[in-house]
Amino acid sequence: MTRRLTVLFATLEALLVAAIGVAIPLVALTAIWVGHFGFGPDWTVFWRASVDVWLLGHGVDVTFTLDPSIAVALGLPAAGDPVKITIALLGFALLTLLLGARAGGRVAETGHRLLGGCAAFVAFAVVSLIITLSALHPLARPSLWQGIILPAGVFGVGLVIGVVRAGRDRHPGAGGSSVRDWIDDWRPDVRAGVVASFKAGIGAVAVTAAVASVLIAVLFVVHFTEMIGLYETLHTEVIGGVALTAGQVAVLPNLVIWAMSWLIGPGFAIGAGSHVSALGTALGPLPAIPVLGALPTSDLPFGFVGILVPVVAAFLTGVAVRPALARALDGYVSARVVVVVAVGSGLVGGLLLGFLAAASGGSAGPGRLAVVGPDPIAVGLIAALEFAVATAIGLAAAGRLPRRR
Repeated sequence: MTRRLTVLFATLEALLVAAIGVAIPLVALTAIWVGHFGFGPDWTVFWRASVDVWLLGHGVDVTFTLDPSIAVALGLPAAGDPVKITIALLGFALLTLLLGARAGGRVAETGHRLLGGCAAFVAFAVVSLIITLSALHPLARPSLWQGIILPAGVFGVGLVIGVVRAGRDRHPGAGGSSVRDWIDDWRPDVRAGVVASFKAGIGAVAVTAAVASVLIAVLFVVHFTEMIGLYETLHTEVIGGVALTAGQVAVLPNLVIWAMSWLIGPGFAIGAGSHVSALGTALGPLPAIPVLGALPTSDLPFGFVGILVPVVAAFLTGVAVRPALARALDGYVSARVVVVVAVGSGLVGGLLLGFLAAASGGSAGPGRLAVVGPDPIAVGLIAALEFAVATAIGLAAAGRLPRRR
């Protein structure tokens, strides 16, 4: 494929990813515009709302201001003050990441990986700028610079993942990049320790995330009646119910990260002064959002057992990485290597979980809703400690297991 066709193809891939992301809320809101409002209001209002939802999904701050006349009519003068929403609906970011990885793989097939990747990234950044500019309004104003950088950054990460993965699939075992060649020049023991640290840290986070996902599913089943009751109190019609459900699906990744924070120990907050953790729960008034009906409203008996999940996860990953580490070190894994790998895995897992916790929380509204989500520093520090200790025990225990002949 020629260079011009590569640039055109990469640009179209970027446009498709952005179009799919914006179309999801736009279709739901347009259905409400047709079915509930009968084409009455200006459709551009629903376009701006869809763009705001898409931007929020990538961590872009959006400042909302209620019309002063409406605020006075409601008897809420303070409601006319600007409210900055900073919480991200991470389902949209996850979708952009996955579609970006798919686009990166398709761009790599053209044979011009660098050119195609750069063209796709620039095209997505330009589209993000245009979309953000189209949503600027005095009553709902997204951050312009964040609207350019954050969606493009998420897409760029997925793009790199897709391009690198396609290169490995096409040339298995090949070096493939200057970074990889630089890593290959490291001392074998250093390279083995770094690889084991990353595998153990990321593996512990992945296992904890899997358990947290199962926990969320169980809570949905157990509290299904409460969630249906909240749907009924909102008196949404079929179209409104579908739009509300779609919005709640977008926060499922947030819920999984909050469940991970619950398992780690610090838990999370739904409003200032509240906390939900394995060691205790204190909730105040909650917004009438059906998905919040699955939250525990009181202390769970034996809830502290959940803290064992990340510990067991790190222990198992420590056992799992020991054989490869021993082979790379000619069968001898010293106590110093065990400590270094354990500390490295704790740093990797703690930083990753702290970043996820920071991305999943923020301000979700005025008043006490300005504090929603986990404390990223507490989650990261405690996770790093738990992972490091459990990984060290796993590495040491695996060294004492009988070897197969």
